[in-house]
Amino acid sequence: MSTPTLSAAPGVSRRTSLLATAALLAMTACWGSTFFLIKDLLERVPTLDFLAVRFAIAAVVMAAAAPGALRRLTPESRRHALVLGLVYGVAQILQTAGLAHTPASVSGFITGLYVVSTPLFAALLLRTRIGATTWAAVALAMAGLAVLTLDGLSIGYGEAITLVAALLYALHIVGLGAWSDPRQALGMSIVQIIVIAVVCLTATAWDGLVLPPTAADWASVLYMALVAGALAMLAQTWAQAHLPPTRCAIVMSMEPVFAAGFAVALGGEDATLRMVAGGLMVLTAMLVVELRPGDRRTPSEGDVPHLAV
Repeated sequence: MSTPTLSAAPGVSRRTSLLATAALLAMTACWGSTFFLIKDLLERVPTLDFLAVRFAIAAVVMAAAAPGALRRLTPESRRHALVLGLVYGVAQILQTAGLAHTPASVSGFITGLYVVSTPLFAALLLRTRIGATTWAAVALAMAGLAVLTLDGLSIGYGEAITLVAALLYALHIVGLGAWSDPRQALGMSIVQIIVIAVVCLTATAWDGLVLPPTAADWASVLYMALVAGALAMLAQTWAQAHLPPTRCAIVMSMEPVFAAGFAVALGGEDATLRMVAGGLMVLTAMLVVELRPGDRRTPSEGDVPHLAV
């Protein structure tokens, strides 16, 4: 049995690989576009309440729009989606709680450590061979994130639970890489969103639910629920059926780059040399893993990464 590499998912054509990368990049751009919206919204709505409302709307709309996708889910895919949704939901809660105790820039950098954690988990859990070029791209992406976001770093409670969130995000990426099936992507996305909504609603239920107070706030929540939530989860689930986990993590490290770009273009912030330099480093890391030749052979069953539950 040969060892799978992270240069390309086995048996995936170059065209499909590029489409999957484009889907991930579009999803990451959507996430980046929400930063300045969330910053404004959280002045009026508590963070956990915002997350609960956002994912509840996404869950209801997705389930109502595609009930057949839920019925077509295999028991195995349903179980996998439940686990992935729980991991992602807990990560959201921990990241949010950590943000209350640590500066946003530090939180962004520590969260970005999933870029390093993903290949480590992939090697440990999937027994995937990580090439030197991929490790170089991971290091470059992390350096770029540090330049882009970091002004100082101290270790305390907030930083510790944010690190746990980053590890959970990495596990979610690796789990999707092992379990995603293009034919089950929509159903798995719906189940994950439902589980995330339940986790967030449970976390905030004890003190009641605060709703957005204005029509503009509701418009922001709807955008983040349907575009940056439901569609983004679908894009990630489908893309990760075609791309190896570490490559996905490096592409997704573009999120703070897009966030900085939207903050300058729409949020009134000024572009800085650090912003440009850090963004170029992360972009270069993504291009390194995207443009290098991939292994597009058709694998035997034993070559496909597998993660047991």
